[in-house]
Amino acid sequence: MIPVTVLVVAKAPVPGLAKTRLAATLGEVAAADIAAAALLDTLDAVAATPVAARVVALTGDLDLARDGDEIRSRLREFVLIGQRGDGFAARLANAHADAAAATGGLPVLQIGMDTPQVTAELLGSSARALIGLSAGALLGCGAVLGMACDGGWWVLGVTAAATAECLREVPMSTPDTGSETLSALRRHGIDVELLPELADVDTVADIPDVRTACPPGSRFRRATAQVHA
Repeated sequence: MIPVTVLVVAKAPVPGLAKTRLAATLGEVAAADIAAAALLDTLDAVAATPVAARVVALTGDLDLARDGDEIRSRLREFVLIGQRGDGFAARLANAHADAAAATGGLPVLQIGMDTPQVTAELLGSSARALIGLSAGALLGCGAVLGMACDGGWWVLGVTAAATAECLREVPMSTPDTGSETLSALRRHGIDVELLPELADVDTVADIPDVRTACPPGSRFRRATAQVHA
């Protein structure tokens, strides 16, 4: 077991509230179905990763969500915590702190639900890179960061949860979020190791590349089979 907590920050796939940019093109229900598929594929990958703990920080009502029963059943294998804070940056920082507190202060590797192509192998190698920084970084404080093709990031790992406090300084959901996050970490003296870049799903144009990267038979492939950019 790798002594790391994998944290998934997720939103219940409720029509009208999930994947609003997809919904503008595909409709609210279809967008929520795609969000549910992406979340479930992500949870499968995390569940197969040989780490010490797995946490989901969830916002939204699963009773109103697409595939809510299946998601709820899958979450039984995870420590479930609520999101808290005003604004996405605050919720991310708080989720790191809460996940670490719930799992004995382990280093936290955090992802979202927009990269359903992620694999247990990639998450495992990312977790091992984070542990490597624990030993070598100044004062044991280090981070791993994987950029997203749209300018954001898909994964952030911190050896100490307090490191994620710097996210409060970062504008979220902008084309510069990734570079701003990297700059914030370095301003605070954090050693950062960059991980492979992935594409995430925000718009219809993102779907073909992500679908191709997903394994055959994945929920995301099935949910997007008739969607073309």
